[in-house]
Amino acid sequence: MRDRQVQDILDWYDRHARDLPWRVGPSARAAGVRPDPYRVWLSEVMLQQTTVAAVKAYFERFTTLWPTVTDLARAEDGMVMGEWAGLGYYARARNLLKCARVVADEHGGRFPETREGLQALPGIGPYTAAAISAIAFDEPEVVVDGNVERVMARLFDIRTPMPAAKPEMKAAAAEMTPNHRPGCYAQAVMDLGATICTPRSPACGICPWREPCLARTAGIQAELPVKAPKKTKPTRYGYAYVARRADGAWLLERRPDSGLLGGMLGWPGSDWNEDPRAAPPIKADWHRLTEEARHTFTHFHLRLKIDVANLPPDAEPEHGTFIPRHEFRPASLPTVMRKVFDLAHGSFENVG
Repeated sequence: MRDRQVQDILDWYDRHARDLPWRVGPSARAAGVRPDPYRVWLSEVMLQQTTVAAVKAYFERFTTLWPTVTDLARAEDGMVMGEWAGLGYYARARNLLKCARVVADEHGGRFPETREGLQALPGIGPYTAAAISAIAFDEPEVVVDGNVERVMARLFDIRTPMPAAKPEMKAAAAEMTPNHRPGCYAQAVMDLGATICTPRSPACGICPWREPCLARTAGIQAELPVKAPKKTKPTRYGYAYVARRADGAWLLERRPDSGLLGGMLGWPGSDWNEDPRAAPPIKADWHRLTEEARHTFTHFHLRLKIDVANLPPDAEPEHGTFIPRHEFRPASLPTVMRKVFDLAHGSFENVG
């Protein structure tokens, strides 16, 4: 029975696979061409906690700028972090560079083929190692992301609430993983979850696994997987100081490598907590904007008060660096800092 189900989803995948820039096309796939491990690795890192739609443009820009892992390994940190801006979870970008440099310097620019070898690289955890090993090297590894968990919960009628159900889902996925075309199989189940076995209103009528799906038989497919109640996110507060020098240069600072937005350029400001305190980066005639910048991170909401100031040509800040107008790219700022800029930059014609 399992072999029949595997063949059904592989047949479905051969007809309906999503066209994604990190995959090989149908004709190349039929000829046995495997995806480039570098492109698979890059896509998997980018896709962590990020949607396919959001990743596509970043992936294409990265692979244009740095076509190989060795090219990426030789890139400047600041340029890579700037190109990553907007994708969030910036530790991924720092680990991306660390991993690229280990692969280039210690592995001759070639990724290890085994899950164990891949997981020894910086920033590659169990899921990413299994995905690269299966997709790029056709090793029969068990690949379980959120889409696969949902499919397994429904196919096997797993009613244990999340996250306690994860071991059951992984065991079910292991039971289904074939030795034949395991890379295509892994991507097929991901595609099934992304396009048919969706969180709401799954399209069971056109699903290749509609007959063996135990949850569909029980009529509870839309209720699975069972999710634990969400915890209420706390709200944190802070200050951001946006200053522009008379020649158009902006005062920014690079955040510490550790912590949120590590290594990214941003506006000087306070810590983010219930009672934020921070002195401005320079003495000036600061003006408070009436509107706050609001942003939501994984574990908390953030509200930032914004102070703006024009500075004289000879201004010398206590901390931070002036970025010349022609070098400043708002798009290189992380999303929360770009929100601050969007609110602040139009006010400078009104600032004394």
